[in-house]
Order: sequence, then C-alpha cells, then structure tokens
Amino acid sequence: MTAEIITIGDELLIGQIINTNQAYIAEKLNGVGIYCERMTTVGDNAEVITDAFTTAFNRVDVVCVTGGLGPTHDDITKKIVCEFFKTDLVMNDEVLDHIKSLAQKRNIAMIQSNIDQALVPKDSTVIPNHIGTAPGMMFKRGSKYFFIMPGVPYEMKEMIDSWILPLLEKKNTESVVRHKTLKTTGIGESMLAQQIGNVAEVIGTDGMTTLAFLPNPMGTKLRITVKEKSAESAQEKIVRAEQFLRSKIEKYIYSDDEKDLEDVVGDLLKMKNLTLATAESCTGGLIANRITNVSGSSEYFLGGFVVYSNQLKIEELGVPEKLILDFGAVSKEVAEAMADGARLTAKADIALSATGIAGPTGGTSEKPVGLCWIGYSDAEITFAIKFNFGDNRIRFKERASQAALELLRRKLMKLS
Repeated sequence: MTAEIITIGDELLIGQIINTNQAYIAEKLNGVGIYCERMTTVGDNAEVITDAFTTAFNRVDVVCVTGGLGPTHDDITKKIVCEFFKTDLVMNDEVLDHIKSLAQKRNIAMIQSNIDQALVPKDSTVIPNHIGTAPGMMFKRGSKYFFIMPGVPYEMKEMIDSWILPLLEKKNTESVVRHKTLKTTGIGESMLAQQIGNVAEVIGTDGMTTLAFLPNPMGTKLRITVKEKSAESAQEKIVRAEQFLRSKIEKYIYSDDEKDLEDVVGDLLKMKNLTLATAESCTGGLIANRITNVSGSSEYFLGGFVVYSNQLKIEELGVPEKLILDFGAVSKEVAEAMADGARLTAKADIALSATGIAGPTGGTSEKPVGLCWIGYSDAEITFAIKFNFGDNRIRFKERASQAALELLRRKLMKLS
C-alpha cells in the first residue's frame, strides 16, 4: 500500500510552526509496511485543499490529512471534506457527550463553536479523540482509505497509534517494512562510505534492501531498510546487513537504537562503577549539560567546571599560570592541566576538558578559528587530542561535546 500525507495550515507555510506531523505519520505508516510516496502542505484555502485531496486520492491507497478541524472561522477542513465526498454534516451524539464531559472536567462553559465540533460528515466513520474535542474521520472507498485528524500533534498521535495503525496493519498484508539505524561518530560521511566499500554487499541486488547515509553535526546515521513478505525474512536481512556493516566500521558505531552518545557513555560508567567530572571553556558547559540530560546521571557524574577566563582556570582548577603564558589557553598543555585539575578537585575517576576557539573571531594563523583541544585524565594517563570543528560557533560547540564524549567512550571500551 502507498500513502500521501496532507497537512493543512497557513502557519505551516509561513514557518511559524515546524511541521512535525508529517514525519511522525510517515514513520508510523512505514512501520506497518505502507510507503509514503508524497507529503503535501497547503494553506487554509478551499480550492487548494480540494485540489490536494483530489490528486492524492487518485494516486495512493491511504491519504492522511491533519489540520483545520478546530472551532474557529479558518478551520474549513470538514466543510471541504463534505463537498469532496458529497455528503452533509450531522450531529454525533457520542462526540457531543465527550465534548460536554471535557468542558465539565475543565470547568469551561459550552459555547456554540464547541457544539459545532460534534458535527461530522454523515458517511464517515468517527475516529474518537480521547484527549481533545475535535473528532477524527475516516472515509473508505473501495480499497482506499481517507483519514482526517486534528493538527494538534498529541491528538493526532493518539489517533494514529490507537485507531488508525491497528486498522491498517490488519488490512495491509502485502509487505512488511523493517528499519535498523546504526549511529556513528568520529568519522566523516565520505570516509565512512569508503570504509564500508561495495554497498551491494550490504543491500544485495533485489531492490528489497536499502542503505541510507544520514549525516549531521554529531556524526552519520546509517539506516537499513528492508521490505519483505514476512517479518521473519525481513529481520533476517536486517541482521545480515548489520553484521556486514559492523565487520567494516564497528569502532565508529556507538548505538544501534535510539540512545544518544551521552546515554551510552553513562551506561558504560555505571557498568564500570566509575565517576566523571568535566572542565569546559569553549563549550560553555555543554558537555556537562548533555551528561545530565540522562536520568540517573548523578550515579556517575560528580560535577563540572565552566572556566571561561584564564583566571578561573588558575583559581578553580589549579592550572599553572606559566602554562597559559607559555602555550596559551588553547593548547595541549592547558587542556591536559584542566582535565587533571577537574579530576583531582572533584575527586573523580575520570575527567574531560575542552578548550578552543569557537569563533567566528579570535583566531590567528597559528591558532585558527575552529581549533579545539579535548583533554582526558584518569589515575594512569592524561592526554589531549587536537581537532578543528569549523567556524560556526554553535556547530563547534556541538561537535566538541560529541568528540569529548566519543573520546570517553573509546577509552572505556579500550578502542583506539
């Protein structure tokens, strides 16, 4: 089965609201073997919406529409749906009772626009909205399905998960789609592709398996997608593809699920019963922030020092002033001294440090913008590694925090 997603709202077209509904619906449909061929976003214009409905319903099996079901004058989706399917709006007593119940619970007076939300197309099947007032609707014409849902993301998600997906999963018996995503870091996309080599060895030649490279400032995700007739055969292909990729790039893979690098590092620290501290200059506390985004991080994270000025590096971490005078604050020597100082001051097993030039100003020919030293210290060894993370300040900080956490992961796993 194929699908198209139509999202309605002027606010989407002017960029006032980020369109997260499309991504959520597409991912969920794909999970039950329904391929999303197109995503269309239209404004609150009757003619444009009708045209989108007509085009989509003619070319795909499943149409999912969100938006325009609210109680205000610009919510015109129900009226257009009625014209499209040549039917009328009728009052639905169950929906009305639900709206009255919500109003009573919230101590809100019922007004006419609330009552009007219980009007639904006569020939539609109502999709209950357990957490909001606007019901969803479904039309079935032959083998085609047309779903209309509210644009409010949490209301849409509840309808998709509890009502629409179970229905479609029963109806779509033609194919199964399975995904597996491997998260990598510490290597660029092109070098990663070179390390993997002949992609045909991963995906085969039957067109039923695909491998996508999804780069971002933190690394590259590798998404394996398999289409098969059964869940068992799809899973077998996923496993084979993953095994091949791991044989080529194992040390760069830090996660094979939704875990971020800070989650992985936290698990390793807990498993090894080790504690961590951080000393940050150029990253401004971002490393500590990411570590403490993980629930339970207090088990292993003792604290962090944000020492932006040279004076604080000296006073809080005991960095020798002579090191800063001789080598500069952005140097291997100072990064090492910062890591040492953080570990000893916090009485931690391990410490990470970061010092660099985030830009876009402040660089020199010897120390250009983007230069960063990441330091590491434990009871046995202290060292620092040199990087260049570019001249975009925000991406610099993101990449530096990722590099620091990846350095720690590799040390904990005894990887080069």
